[in-house]
Amino acid sequence: MNDDKNLNSWTTLGSETKYETPWIKVTEFDVLNPAGKPGIYGVVSFKNLAIGILPLDEHKNTWLVGQWRYPLKQYSWEIPEGGGPIGIDPLVSAKRELKEETGLIADNYRELCRMHTSNSVCDEICHIFLATGLLQSEAEPEDSEDLVIKKIPFEEAYRMVMNGEITDSLSMVAILKTKILIDNGEI
Repeated sequence: MNDDKNLNSWTTLGSETKYETPWIKVTEFDVLNPAGKPGIYGVVSFKNLAIGILPLDEHKNTWLVGQWRYPLKQYSWEIPEGGGPIGIDPLVSAKRELKEETGLIADNYRELCRMHTSNSVCDEICHIFLATGLLQSEAEPEDSEDLVIKKIPFEEAYRMVMNGEITDSLSMVAILKTKILIDNGEI
């Protein structure tokens, strides 16, 4: 089997940070592309992991979080999600995010997948969990969050993905993977 690192046909000639916040860094790279021609490549580096949690109760209900997404200039329905510090166990961050956004505490967590959210322009890594054995407590949203929480049948969330009502990538992957697990009798 080939070592994937030996398949890199890009040459980096230099780099410069163009913009940085506590959450992201934008770097412009001077490169030679695979054809050997000079160019630039911009990369957004994330300073946190992306974390998504699909809560599922014993009756196959789930919770969605609605909020205005500034970059899209539109309202979005999503699974509970947020960021977790790199170097901290993603499960610790998943438990915190689920409690913050929905007030739910789960007895059981199962990692559904790890994914790259948009690997052509950023290095963001996401961990998605399924949370079961749920207990309702009080939500503790961050000051910057204006959230609407709704509990719905899981099949309705699946329908929302299939109808294009849910477009968030973390939510779509979590819901579609969970649907397959349910249909295969694994949940």
